[in-house]
Amino acid sequence: MAVLALLWGSTFLWIELALRGLSPLQVTFIRCALGALVLTVACYATGRRMPRGITVWRHIVVAAFFCNALPFTLFSLGQQTVDSGLAGVLNATTPLWSIALGLGLGSERGLRPVRLTGLLLGFAGTIVILAPWQSAGAVGWGALAILGAAASYAVAFTYMGRTLVRKGTPTISLSAAQLVAASGLTAVALPIGGLESIDPGPAVLIAAVVLSVFCTAITFHLTYRIINDEGATNAAVVGYLLPVVSVLLGAAVLGEELSIRVVLGMAVVLVGVGMTRRTGATVATAAPAAAPAPAAAEGAVEWAVEGTSARAEDMAAGNVTAGAPATRRAVLENAE
Repeated sequence: MAVLALLWGSTFLWIELALRGLSPLQVTFIRCALGALVLTVACYATGRRMPRGITVWRHIVVAAFFCNALPFTLFSLGQQTVDSGLAGVLNATTPLWSIALGLGLGSERGLRPVRLTGLLLGFAGTIVILAPWQSAGAVGWGALAILGAAASYAVAFTYMGRTLVRKGTPTISLSAAQLVAASGLTAVALPIGGLESIDPGPAVLIAAVVLSVFCTAITFHLTYRIINDEGATNAAVVGYLLPVVSVLLGAAVLGEELSIRVVLGMAVVLVGVGMTRRTGATVATAAPAAAPAPAAAEGAVEWAVEGTSARAEDMAAGNVTAGAPATRRAVLENAE
């Protein structure tokens, strides 16, 4: 999570530098294509292979649109008018969008007062940052584009968690295939605004390579690992840390100026998302004890057979006692 936060938080700095010699669509295509190449090589080098089947590839294409092609393009477009530090702050709203999406889909069982307050505070902080009451504020197509990218991430994480992970395909294969699909989607859009002549200098090329290898390939694979291991909501938690990294890098490297309003808005956003996360962790800790071991084991096997291996692993790890060793083995085999 810490490595992901550092790499993902620095993404906005490298986008800012790459945009000095490339168009937004060119930046998006390069990071998708080069990132796909890195992950594809890593996939086959580790003895894995690309996913097979029309159904899984259909899910991969949808995930590639919402997790890669669309948000990458929106970030590049938005950062033409928005500083890298502010872009990271606005992207920190991803966990808030995740909660709102969970409520809409019914995966959230309702909001406790503290969590609801945190959600409202997060959106209030975003409004403070955008400052729609000021003609010289940050509000505009750039900021709205970045908010759209953050919402797109929330949609993508939820979709990936439901349709792709824990289905028997290694995460390295999924991440490589998804960036390949994103490269194809971006290539289709290049004629719209990505065929301008370019004359990038060494700094732009270095920024593009770092953005592609470290902030796209490695970062994306780590994101997939976290979604697979801990779920989509916990994967979005890394958004809490992005503003700190992006703001510090923007101020230190690019000399971006921070207004009191933006700092105050950032603090409100972080307090809000922190409240939502803290409450969720408390609720999880305070969950009631599981059913007796035999019933829990039987339910875990049923879930594993149906494909929900994450819950089966939880049941097998914590709720199946030594009294049912054969059932426990069946649970673990099905979960794997």
